Amino acid sequence: MSEIDIGHDLSELRTTFSDIRAVVDTDALERDIAELSERAGAPDLWDDPDAAQQVTSALSHKQAQLKRVLDTEQRIDDLEVLVELANEEDDDSAKSDVRKELAALQKTISDMEIHTLLDGDFDELPAVVTIRAGAGGVDASDFAEMLLRMYLRYAEQHGMPVTVHDTSYAEEAGIKSASFEIDAPYAFGNLSVEAGTHRLVRMSPFNSAGKRQTSFAAVEVVPLFEQTDEIDIPENDIRVDVFRSSGPGGQSVNTTDSAVRITHLPTGIVVSMQNEKSQIQNRAAAMRVLQSRLLLVKREEEAARKKELAGTISASWGDQMRSYVLAPYQMVKDLRTNHEVNNPTHVFDGDLDGFIAAGIRWRKQQQLADD
Repeated sequence: MSEIDIGHDLSELRTTFSDIRAVVDTDALERDIAELSERAGAPDLWDDPDAAQQVTSALSHKQAQLKRVLDTEQRIDDLEVLVELANEEDDDSAKSDVRKELAALQKTISDMEIHTLLDGDFDELPAVVTIRAGAGGVDASDFAEMLLRMYLRYAEQHGMPVTVHDTSYAEEAGIKSASFEIDAPYAFGNLSVEAGTHRLVRMSPFNSAGKRQTSFAAVEVVPLFEQTDEIDIPENDIRVDVFRSSGPGGQSVNTTDSAVRITHLPTGIVVSMQNEKSQIQNRAAAMRVLQSRLLLVKREEEAARKKELAGTISASWGDQMRSYVLAPYQMVKDLRTNHEVNNPTHVFDGDLDGFIAAGIRWRKQQQLADD
């Protein structure tokens, strides 16, 4: 019986892992964990619940990051031992286990490598995602709702907490727009590559003639900053409108007019919020998102950025960054990275890891080319 030889694969894994560990800097991680643990143990920690939440969340994230690095290193060592045992015992079952663990490790290290590329100024922050129906009529509003479900499923699969801020339903089907917050470390870094115009091609369920229909939706992703005094928003710079929250078909959800829409008059930025129970809570949440957007604009201006992190997206012909084709064939293709899959159902169910990884690599290549 032939021996299993994965020496070359193991050598590549160790080289890549060594680079990852150097970037992650486990010594710095351990120092951060020690400092955060001391702060988390302070008796007055929960006197300020918001600050306490930030400390415990940061501690949990850094502990998980360190554990993943150390566990992966141990798995590589264990795999070498497993190879030796499988060859000594000439055990087909053990050899099969070696191949499965090798594939799993390659996937884990690839994911870790992608994470090291998230080194932008705002990559580690939570994100606010806004989806808007574009050209294509009722198919576009239906497509926008499909994208909303796709991103909510992606977040759910990755254990990312989501809060839907505002949903504007279309009259016939789908949504005109929706905005939601993903409160997880590096949510912005990962999902920012999803920003742009998305295109759907399918046999329209809303067309009695059964003709193929093309529709568009826009996805905007911005980082969510913590509340800060750095941005002062004068009351005369905003217009606050109060309205009644509504669900599909215009059915009333709240018994009071608690939903809030804030328009920042100098920039035209509009933020709507209807998730909270009271008008005061919705106004506070909307102001935080507005403050984040204005702070982003300010920081971009100060840094003289050539490219905005969340630019204007037209959601129409000629601007699409990804195509979802359901007829006459089945395919989802990113037009920037050329990454594609032939199972749109899985993608719409939240399987976006391949597209996001390819997008992060593509973005890094673009940045290096511009330097």
